Amino acid sequence: MSDPIGIRRGIRNTRRAAEVIAVLAKHGFRQILSDTGIERMIERGQEILLRSKSDASASTPVEVRVREALEELGGTFIKLGQVLSTRPDLVPPELADELRRLRSNCPLVPYADIKKRLDEEYGDRLTTLFRSIEETPLAAASIAQVHSAVLADGTSVVLKILRPGIEETIESDMDILMELARLTENRFRELGYSPVETVREFQQELTREVDLLHEGRSTDRFRKNFADDPKIHFPNVYWQSSTRRILTLEHVQGTALSETNFAAMTHEQRRSIVSKGAEAVFRQCLEFGFFHADPHPGNIFAMPDGSICFIDCGMTGRIDRQTMQDLATLVMSVINSDLDSVIEATMALCSAETSLKFDRAFRRDAWSFMARFERGTIDSLDMAGLLEEFFALLRRYRIQCPADLVFLIKALSTIQGAAKEIDPQFDLISHGRPQLEKLIRDRYGFKAAQDRIVTTAQRYLSLLEDMPDEVRDVLDQLRRREFSVNLRHHGIDRLNDDTLEHASGTIAIGLVIAGLMVGSSVLILAERNIEGYSILRGFGIAGIIIATVLAVTLPIRWIRRRK
Repeated sequence: MSDPIGIRRGIRNTRRAAEVIAVLAKHGFRQILSDTGIERMIERGQEILLRSKSDASASTPVEVRVREALEELGGTFIKLGQVLSTRPDLVPPELADELRRLRSNCPLVPYADIKKRLDEEYGDRLTTLFRSIEETPLAAASIAQVHSAVLADGTSVVLKILRPGIEETIESDMDILMELARLTENRFRELGYSPVETVREFQQELTREVDLLHEGRSTDRFRKNFADDPKIHFPNVYWQSSTRRILTLEHVQGTALSETNFAAMTHEQRRSIVSKGAEAVFRQCLEFGFFHADPHPGNIFAMPDGSICFIDCGMTGRIDRQTMQDLATLVMSVINSDLDSVIEATMALCSAETSLKFDRAFRRDAWSFMARFERGTIDSLDMAGLLEEFFALLRRYRIQCPADLVFLIKALSTIQGAAKEIDPQFDLISHGRPQLEKLIRDRYGFKAAQDRIVTTAQRYLSLLEDMPDEVRDVLDQLRRREFSVNLRHHGIDRLNDDTLEHASGTIAIGLVIAGLMVGSSVLILAERNIEGYSILRGFGIAGIIIATVLAVTLPIRWIRRRK
């Protein structure tokens, strides 16, 4: 019996795939479509490709055409471009810069469709939860649309509402992107990274973004982390009126930095805003290990009381303690010009192959990378610049960086760019220095060494405590004859009947050669001592000749087989 849901999904995917092929061909990517075989995803793919007319000018840079194609495909593809703009380890810097220009404003969803979504999520509770909901949206993005509202108790809030149909669109687009990734990976194996794994990683990030409860939990966590800092705010989350598709947040009464007229501000006011933003991002990244991954000026509000507020906490990053310690090792190794430690930190951060230690070209380029940041102290170290140069080094050697470290670098680079735009004379590093110094102390300080010694001692004590029980278990298994040893043979699956026959034949011929050489030598020596047995000499010489011929033909036979 056929599956109606599967059939509908297949039809939807076919229609969307046809649209994707037509848009890519329109923007001048026919050759790529043909090289990867993408047009064969659907039955009419070749026909669509031939019928499509390219609007792309030969003088239009390929990076611009990629951005325009993603904008036209909308939704998931815009979000993909925005994510790729943060991944200079996956795309060239020129393309990453162009993708940062992807517009987030999308066509408005009619309020009639929004009202249906509200009725689906709240039902009869809608009129009891809200006193009013503004029909004109405050903003519209690729995933959600934002409306202002008033709760029943008079509290001013905003509703972040998933666009109707976006979940089905994302599901269809992800199916298509995964198939594109498989085709690309099969055709181009020298990319230095796995397109399939990249799409899977993007799918996980997108899945979190369309679950607005995830954004609510992240916002709550940020607010608790900064509960002791009156200068940094995050919106309140109103859980009683929030669902997976609608998030109710405090209506921030401030002005986005992207819309602020800094020319009308004094230098002290601009310095105060930048100082608070930089300090907040550094604390998130290097103290809490949980950070806002997209702190651009549109997501930071200047509040009337002089504080700042971060919004849109859907895209977040996490850095575990070990990764932060490895990052501290990298920074200190660069400062101390310790090449081997830089390479070891690189391998720890990116899970690179150990052979990297002995790659002369990589060691040479690592020296060049370190020379750009040799200062002797961290006072004037350009943290974001160091990490971006580190990225460029990894990309040249096709070493893929983990997503959490990528988001960390993006957050630091974004806030550094915003700081330069608002106050070009602002010293970003001086505000990040306390967190960076603390991170390095935690790794290299006396207290850190003492803690590591204690932890190691505790592990050994635990091992000694468990050892008698472990030994008793082994002895019990031996006594009951239940003890077994499992051996794993690597590469044995490559053996087949032909390989075994060739190996056994080679061994047999080798034994024959050895036997002939020994036997013939005995016959020749015997002929000297036994009168009248000169015929033995003839047999001995014949045996030597036969053995020699076999010895010469054996490597020839092996070489022919290898070819």
